[in-house]
Amino acid sequence: MSNSSDQEFLVFGAPVIGEEEIAEVVACLRSGWIGTGPRVAQFERDFAVDKKLPHVAAVNSCTAALHLSLLAAGLEPGDEVITTPLTFCATVNAIIHAGATPVLADVNPVTMNLDPARVAEQITPRTRAIVPVHFAGRACDMEALMALAAKHGLKVIEDCAHAIETERHGVGAGQWGDFSCFSFYATKNMTTGEGGMVAAKREEDIAKVKRLALHGMSKDAWKRFGDDGYKHYSVVETGFKYNMMDLQAALGIHQLRSLPRNWERRARIWARYLEAFADLPLTLPAPVEPSTRHAFHLFTPLIDAARCGLSRDQFLEAMTHAKLGVGVHYLSLPEHPVYQTRFGWRPEDYPHAMRIGRQTASLPLSAKLTEENVERVVRTVRQILHRLPGFLPRRGGA
Repeated sequence: MSNSSDQEFLVFGAPVIGEEEIAEVVACLRSGWIGTGPRVAQFERDFAVDKKLPHVAAVNSCTAALHLSLLAAGLEPGDEVITTPLTFCATVNAIIHAGATPVLADVNPVTMNLDPARVAEQITPRTRAIVPVHFAGRACDMEALMALAAKHGLKVIEDCAHAIETERHGVGAGQWGDFSCFSFYATKNMTTGEGGMVAAKREEDIAKVKRLALHGMSKDAWKRFGDDGYKHYSVVETGFKYNMMDLQAALGIHQLRSLPRNWERRARIWARYLEAFADLPLTLPAPVEPSTRHAFHLFTPLIDAARCGLSRDQFLEAMTHAKLGVGVHYLSLPEHPVYQTRFGWRPEDYPHAMRIGRQTASLPLSAKLTEENVERVVRTVRQILHRLPGFLPRRGGA
């Protein structure tokens, strides 16, 4: 029988917000300083220490982080940037907004990450940078990608939106590239509601990022309203309004401290899903590679209609009908009309990303999930895949 109507909808990717975060936000409101200020500065210091990053800048989204990193890397119109077709549109949009031309390279069908062999095929004299995305929290093959970058003199901007706890051979995600970009969106492993962080190896690069993030104003312009008296500022570049607020950083300071505990909880949920679904006709996420640390951000089984007896979209509809939040990570970028029109991209030119994008579904995976929540997901997935009455979609899906 189907789930009872009195069950609450289980929100996909619900964040864990503790009393410490709430108290810090209240204290921030009472302080009278809610814009960019001392809490942002503390969050930046704490994040740099925790993630062993030399220079960081907090911004208002990972999209902003990507855009600023690409600009600070010195890209010019006509330059090409290689990235993955299996990512959120923000990755490629940032390349476009930076004035460069995005070029796609297909993914490895097992890891779902950018395939270095395909990247090598796409390098031309106009290539200036590579943007690897650590998909779902699994580390890219950074040794191979960094070797390609060194050989061809390319910048590397890591998209670490899924990968705040990710490591590969003892090196954390974000420690490889010239720049790295993190997301603190509401569904991410830690959140500031909206927000992001840029890391850079060179101090001059992060200084440029900070200027561009706040209208192109001179250093520490946020201090112009402090208790030391008004400070004049100079606009030295035509920048943007990408700065993080203290209200956001108030969350981030404590979310950062909770990362280890929340990662352990998601790891247990991941293991439970693997165990519970092992006998189902699903393609489950690949095992975690030796000497790596997965961030366990997304759990993305593939729904092959020929094996499962229903399509991915029918599965999504059935899960939603059972009041369980699900996601799609991701429909490949060449499926979207705007990129087909602008760049002539065709899904079939990236067959692995196309297949994954048409079959993938993301199950609830959050440290906020209770054991009861997890078992409800497990039970419902099994009932849908066994095509039990009451769990089948009422209409056909594409």
